[in-house]
Amino acid sequence: MKGLAFILLLLVGFPSMAMAQTPTKENICPAQLGAAMDAIANRPQFRRDRWGILIQTLSTGENLYSREAKKYFIPASNVKLLTTAAALQKFGSQFRIRTSIYGNSNGSLYVVGRGDPSISETQLKDLAKQLKKRGINQVNQLIADDSYFSGRQINPTWESADIQAGYGAPINSLIFNENAIKLILSPQSIGQPLRVNFADATQANQWQVENNSLTVGQNNSEFVDVGRNLSQQVIQVRGNLRVGSDSEPVYVSVINPANNFLQQFRRILIGEGINVKQALVAANSQLPTQELAAIESPIMADLVKETNQESVNIYAEVLLRLLSKVSSNNQDEIGLKELKSVLTQLGVNPHGFVLVDGSGLSRQNLVSPEAFVQTLRLMAKSPMASIYRNSLPVAGVSGTLKKRFKNTLAQGIVQAKTGYLTGASALSGYVNVPNFEPIVFSIIANKSDASADEFGEAIDDMVLLLTRLKRC
Repeated sequence: MKGLAFILLLLVGFPSMAMAQTPTKENICPAQLGAAMDAIANRPQFRRDRWGILIQTLSTGENLYSREAKKYFIPASNVKLLTTAAALQKFGSQFRIRTSIYGNSNGSLYVVGRGDPSISETQLKDLAKQLKKRGINQVNQLIADDSYFSGRQINPTWESADIQAGYGAPINSLIFNENAIKLILSPQSIGQPLRVNFADATQANQWQVENNSLTVGQNNSEFVDVGRNLSQQVIQVRGNLRVGSDSEPVYVSVINPANNFLQQFRRILIGEGINVKQALVAANSQLPTQELAAIESPIMADLVKETNQESVNIYAEVLLRLLSKVSSNNQDEIGLKELKSVLTQLGVNPHGFVLVDGSGLSRQNLVSPEAFVQTLRLMAKSPMASIYRNSLPVAGVSGTLKKRFKNTLAQGIVQAKTGYLTGASALSGYVNVPNFEPIVFSIIANKSDASADEFGEAIDDMVLLLTRLKRC
């Protein structure tokens, strides 16, 4: 169908990267590390691939292993390491994003968003209750001001399949539920289509669902494709789930995020007994001065943690756009110039990275392993050191590393950011080596037709080598 692409969610065989086999547990000397790393990178399945790797001691920057460390690679979600470092450096750990409601004597309310990515129904109900306490029972005009962020809502370098997925949602000033719609797909009897339920039942009447899915027997494979039309309220579901299997959540991005926010807030206001005559999205150059209600995001430290722990793209893109608001460059629409400036001031080589987004979803981002290691080392010496490091997933414990490195030497001592796109995989972070000293590393693989499982196993094996280092 023209204008329609699909998001592939592999439900069987999806790479957990959790079962990397622990190599022999004997300690290795730094002099042995190079041959051991090369043996993994040179496995037959990677003979056409590119590996970019840099491993250094955290305290002194001593090189333990380097492989094309200064070359550019597609970094995937490792880009978030740069975005969050810049945001912490620029705003500090306690900064919050404020969403305000202003009012005038004509019975109009202006909802002014500044990009808070954490707003859900809970926060909108809080705003409604604040207005109710002020004695507001009727709104003549509810106006959503979505003008705080300039520039395109959708990065032009993102692929069409990605911008339909929840993880590729548009970026704007008024965000509700991460600008994504959650669907629950459930198997029925064999031969019947999957049941499709909206997590928010109020959205069921706003979308047309084309359901070409099927409930299959226990011996059949499972997969689900979910996509939406790029311009119309149509979601298409295809694929199979086995009878009796668990329901699967899937996400698609909204088409008009400001209007979606406005309609959700209007619904909540009415639910609180506040009648709304008219609702519209409009930019207002002169807002009323009286703030009637407001909510604030979690502190920057928590926003950064959510960004890195769960690799949430919309959080990263908001942090980048916030940098544009403090940039002295009038052409810095989404914050890329300010990000480079902040990291350069930190001490990162500005020639080590070329970014087009803040999340890593674009395949046009280019970063060297050296740039990641520099960022990690310099942040470890900054006042934000513990906040930055603790924002990273912990091997076998939390975030996107929760299912990786289970019951291995790395569990609990590796803190690192994951990254994966088709043909690219990355892991960069810190290791507290028991018999050595703390290490900082960046491992990136590119230009491959290897599966995510193969990538994950190889990268995990490399990290496990680091946990066995000792001075000798």
